[in-house]
Amino acid sequence: MKNENCDSFASFSVFDCLRWRREWYLGDCNRKCGCTRGVSRYRRLAWRLLCAIVSLLIVPACALAQTSNPCPRPVAGSVAVPPPNLYSRDGVLSVEFNYYTTVDADGRTLFCFVTPDGAQAPTLHIKPGDRLDVLVHNDVPAPPAGAPIEVMSSPSDQCGSAMMTITSLNVHFHGTNTSPACHSDNVIRTLINSNESFNYSIQFPIDEPPGLYWYHPHVHGLAEAALQGGASGAIIVEGMEQLQPAVAGLPERVLVIRDQTVAGNLTPGGAVPSWDLSVNYVPVPYPALTPAVIEMKQDQQEFWRVVNASADSILDLQLAYDDVAQPLHIVALDGVPTGSQDGTRRGHMLTSEHILLPAAGRAEFIVDGPSALVKQAVLKTLKVDTGPLGDSDPQRPLALVRTVGRTSLAQIPASTFAPAGPQRFERLDKVVPSATRKLYFSEVVSDPNNPASPTNFYITVDGATPRLFDPNEPPAVTTHQGSVEEWTIENRTGENHVFHIHQIHFLLEAVNGEPVSGDQEQLFDTYQIPYWSGSGPYPSIKVRMDFRGADVGDFVYHCHILGHEDNGMMAIVRVLPRS
Repeated sequence: MKNENCDSFASFSVFDCLRWRREWYLGDCNRKCGCTRGVSRYRRLAWRLLCAIVSLLIVPACALAQTSNPCPRPVAGSVAVPPPNLYSRDGVLSVEFNYYTTVDADGRTLFCFVTPDGAQAPTLHIKPGDRLDVLVHNDVPAPPAGAPIEVMSSPSDQCGSAMMTITSLNVHFHGTNTSPACHSDNVIRTLINSNESFNYSIQFPIDEPPGLYWYHPHVHGLAEAALQGGASGAIIVEGMEQLQPAVAGLPERVLVIRDQTVAGNLTPGGAVPSWDLSVNYVPVPYPALTPAVIEMKQDQQEFWRVVNASADSILDLQLAYDDVAQPLHIVALDGVPTGSQDGTRRGHMLTSEHILLPAAGRAEFIVDGPSALVKQAVLKTLKVDTGPLGDSDPQRPLALVRTVGRTSLAQIPASTFAPAGPQRFERLDKVVPSATRKLYFSEVVSDPNNPASPTNFYITVDGATPRLFDPNEPPAVTTHQGSVEEWTIENRTGENHVFHIHQIHFLLEAVNGEPVSGDQEQLFDTYQIPYWSGSGPYPSIKVRMDFRGADVGDFVYHCHILGHEDNGMMAIVRVLPRS
């Protein structure tokens, strides 16, 4: 939730935000730069510099440093065209990205990854055991001379630049069980500044579960800005048909749902969302809520792969034909085929009429196309109650399904069943945990007597002192490769939080102290914990953490509502080599 009572900008007077349009980037500049809740020292730097860079971008001469329209976006009501596809060959996928920014007609700052041939946010297809090589060029204009900088690394742990500015970039390969070393999936130290380039080489393990993953920037203090600007894309690890034969031969549809600020000076609440949504960049703007269009063949089954690439919005997806909810046949959640880790090496489908997708969550499911009798087919998100301090996530349409004679979707390979190999999280439920821990989300207003005072956001190991994230602090958790731990994570606040851990997945065991049913005992890397009502037990989840993989080093866990993560709600776990 964002404070709405800010009417001064004293701490950032060097950049007079109020002279710019109130709609730019994440809404009111006064609110975001001066008074956003949870202003850590990194956050203060981030938004001070964001004000500066926006001042550059709204000057036409400065925009000439980039291509004329670096981040093109469709208009409301357009067809949600699937992202372009890039495929690995001979065990390698090599990709080159230019990272651009611009300002749209409503004054919002956009960010995007674009290939040299103009493909924006392509879907990256790799196979288990493949290597993903990504060369990233940061083409965002440099901040003005004299703009503040922050030293983030010492020479001994530097990865890329040691200095953070508003232009800083890195890339997180979300959900992948890959190394946190430099030049791999390292978000703690990696910084790529303006006019700098950086090489990533991501080695996927041979037992990487087939499914949907994604990529996005993850510089602490800037992550929310980058995602709401649209810098994200899907990653698909191939081979789903081996574990879930029902998808074999089906057309494959990738849907990337993002959020962005609502144009105009509106107060969220009721029907007014905190953030607008888009489907494959097609905006669904408030108040018109004109949905995107999905073109399907009549009566045809399709395999939908949906990533909630929102920075802050929680979704509850439902597909309704003439107001009747349709069955969604779930084959994977967060990149792991459902029911596939029990040792049989075959998945089991789940069926539901709606799917809750927290920010960063993914779901893959089979849908049946509408028949000739259906008059209206709508993909929507249902209302999500995020608590008295939470954002407004009302019910609204996302896309209308329109039948056409043919589509040009890629297809899952036809079923040529072969026994699947060992699975990354196989028989995790049978392992006796080597340690148990309790962690909790909390929020503290800096000055309870000042309604405009910022709120600090924390995730803390029970018994430790709450601290805002600082990459130079010791790790909050230390464990060893090969261990399995049981964590209980509580929400002690009046708004929802979304727990996410990098490099590994966890097995959901219990919610609010109650064991989950067998079909809900699935592997996730992201899971929502609802808000506390103010009395009674704290809402919680109990999860089994799997550190048995090859990943050794420092990585992070945090709330994936990125306004919370940017404001301090993140910590480091250190995995030492096998003892």
